[in-house]
Amino acid sequence: MSELFENLPEVGDLDKPRLAFFFDEAHLLFDDAPPVLRNRVEQVVRLIRSKGVGVYFCSQFPDDVPNEILGQLGNRIQHALRAYTPRDQKAVRTAAETFVPNPKLDVSAVISQPGVGEALVSTLQEKGIPMPVQRTLICPPRCRRGAITPEERAVVGARSTLGGKYDLLVNRESAYEILTRRTLEKAEVAEAEKAAVKDAPSEGSGGMISDFLWGTKRRQGMVETMAKQAARTVGSQLGRKIFRGILGGILGGSGRR
Repeated sequence: MSELFENLPEVGDLDKPRLAFFFDEAHLLFDDAPPVLRNRVEQVVRLIRSKGVGVYFCSQFPDDVPNEILGQLGNRIQHALRAYTPRDQKAVRTAAETFVPNPKLDVSAVISQPGVGEALVSTLQEKGIPMPVQRTLICPPRCRRGAITPEERAVVGARSTLGGKYDLLVNRESAYEILTRRTLEKAEVAEAEKAAVKDAPSEGSGGMISDFLWGTKRRQGMVETMAKQAARTVGSQLGRKIFRGILGGILGGSGRR
């Protein structure tokens, strides 16, 4: 209720609440409740009516609900109270005194007389003023057996504020379908990576052989190295022959002179 009070918009004092909370056996809610919880419940019960929310406490005796919270409840329906023990007699007097007095009705005498379906009722009138207590019959909920007809269902749907939103069938993608699709996509990616890894060694070995034979931009290949070595060898032999020929011609010419 605290979250509803903080998040719901203000709607004023409505004739009928949009949402209602019924707390049965209310004494179980307040037994051993700390003062902080009681203060919070009192605050929410007092102010949440302007949010369109109604709060109702159901209990056998009025003194089951703390006085500070009972004082915030505007509508009161009291069925017959039977006084068999001193505590019951005290509860009857307390219940009679908490009603708005009615000069034409002796509440203390009548409160133990109502039969099945009867109750003493006091509700809020216009401007939030509680009406004097009245002895009245409670109208039971009306119902019937069996499903309503299509025509009746159409009338109810037309009056509903949610009919236009939920009449249209929308088949959204479920969370199961989304997770299944993601799992399949991950499996396909994993299979593609495995296939790439299997094909990578053959292509890599061919590239390594090519780099070894012909070299790369940073490193000479075997063919280029052998070619340069052969060129140096040929060049050095030819150079030695030419050098020897020149020296022989020079030395030989000087000996003949």
